Amino acid sequence: MTRRELAAAGITDPGLRAAYIRCRELNARHGRTYFLATRLLPVERRSAVHALYGFARWADDIVDDLNRCRTPEERDRLLKRLEDDLAHALRTGGGNQPVVRAVADTADRYGIDHALFADFLASMRSDLHVTEYPTYAELRAYMHGSAAVIGLQMLPVLGTVVPRAEAAPHAASLGVAFQLTNFLRDVGEDLDRGRVYLPADLLAAHGVDRELLEWSRGTGRSDERIRAALVAAEALTRDVYRDAEPGIAMLDPRVRPCIRTAFTLYGGILDAIAEQGYTVLHRRAVVRRGRRAAVAAAGVAQIAGARWRARVRRSTPPAGGAALRWRGPVR
Repeated sequence: MTRRELAAAGITDPGLRAAYIRCRELNARHGRTYFLATRLLPVERRSAVHALYGFARWADDIVDDLNRCRTPEERDRLLKRLEDDLAHALRTGGGNQPVVRAVADTADRYGIDHALFADFLASMRSDLHVTEYPTYAELRAYMHGSAAVIGLQMLPVLGTVVPRAEAAPHAASLGVAFQLTNFLRDVGEDLDRGRVYLPADLLAAHGVDRELLEWSRGTGRSDERIRAALVAAEALTRDVYRDAEPGIAMLDPRVRPCIRTAFTLYGGILDAIAEQGYTVLHRRAVVRRGRRAAVAAAGVAQIAGARWRARVRRSTPPAGGAALRWRGPVR
């Protein structure tokens, strides 16, 4: 399947193919929900999506450094090196790291605005120094670079049936909705890294602060104030999903099943959080495998139905012509 994706995308250079394969591996290993949705994209567009994901993941891993082997200063230098390598690659098509070479090639193929990568890396750098956000407005400013730009980078790859500027706010909102979902799911893990992404004003409205979160994480005990704050964070996130949803119909019809599947699966994480009693400080909420498979199957059915209807339209003779010959759905 990997070779088919690369061939369909017209990627023939051996080194570049290896770079895209590396990005695909990162997506498959670390972004299971996202990777499952990409299987529903037209085959020629998957490699570009893997490249965008791979680059974002690479930068995120530098910042998080889960093994805590590097100081913030060392991570800052690595991030600056990545930034310089990307700038060089965007100018020349080169790149010292595979993910950089792949994402620069994708940016060139699809005309992705280079400023979106600069905004992304600026937010990544802030993660080295900022550990909490006093207000939701300040969190949204951070998420412009860390999440909204991901939706905007994806838009040229996906294609639209309306002017791109009309779809852009919805694409940005979808990126933000996905990240807010991750923040809610990962409250406990982020706390272990010294970060609180839920805005302090939302938490304070329910009598919650970092100290209470750390107490709950450390003792394994729950608190109704924390639960109320998490319910409020879920409601806020669902509002952003509602802002994003109209944009799905603005996309190329061939990519809508993929984005609808991602929309549903990520929304399913919120459902899982609620079903587990908002215990995100003590365990990670996941969408059950059977549920993921069912949603993906629905996306496949949408694609098959669209292909069948297209074939019927192509096969239907003009008035007075020969009768329609049934050949079954396209596979």
